[in-house]
Amino acid sequence: MVFEVYSLGRVDYITAYRLQTGFLKERAEGRIGDSVLLLEHPPTITVGKAGKDSNVLASPTELRERGVALYFTDRGGDVTFHGPGQLVGYPIIDLRSRGRDLYAYINNLEEVLIETLAGFGIESGRDPSHRGVWVAGQEIVAIGLRVSRWVTMHGFALNINTDDSYFSLINPCGFTDRRAVSMAEMLGREVDTEAVTEKLLASLSSIFGVAIRMMNPELIFDKIDKISDYESQAAPLV
Repeated sequence: MVFEVYSLGRVDYITAYRLQTGFLKERAEGRIGDSVLLLEHPPTITVGKAGKDSNVLASPTELRERGVALYFTDRGGDVTFHGPGQLVGYPIIDLRSRGRDLYAYINNLEEVLIETLAGFGIESGRDPSHRGVWVAGQEIVAIGLRVSRWVTMHGFALNINTDDSYFSLINPCGFTDRRAVSMAEMLGREVDTEAVTEKLLASLSSIFGVAIRMMNPELIFDKIDKISDYESQAAPLV
């Protein structure tokens, strides 16, 4: 089994969403294999299906002044911030070949991130009350998913060198008594994102039992034209 991985650099949320939607359709129809999109978003707040407007603490004016986009989207979970210094992963995985076990998939995804952090000396773990990865009660990885026809989309956001001040604009994942933290804050230094990505891919390969095939990122944007015919049925609400 193989995960085809596209490392895309900085991509705006709408473009990434369109790409995910296209990949999901092609994967569900058996025209492509399992894929993982790795990227970074410009400053963006997303509100999931379980989210509340009240968990966005900043006014529209403040968001505009700080250059932060706001989207209501179809992933699970509440409010999340995406931005520079964060590694976002969107696995497009067919769970029909993995026992149709969503819980095992989420547990494996969390384990990939826990193992990645351990490679940098950061001890992290799960919280039985809320999905994601936590360090001493602080969220370092947010996880929010959507599954359609047993194919996954959306995924995880790992705070590496994220500007933690952005999290003051929201109640992260709806919590008023917990905060988000980054690897840089935990280690007291800037962290090499490429090194984190390399460790994450090794963990992804080991835990999911797959080979990793790095793909030419330029090829992925050719898909945007192909998905324009059906993007409107799954577009996020702005």
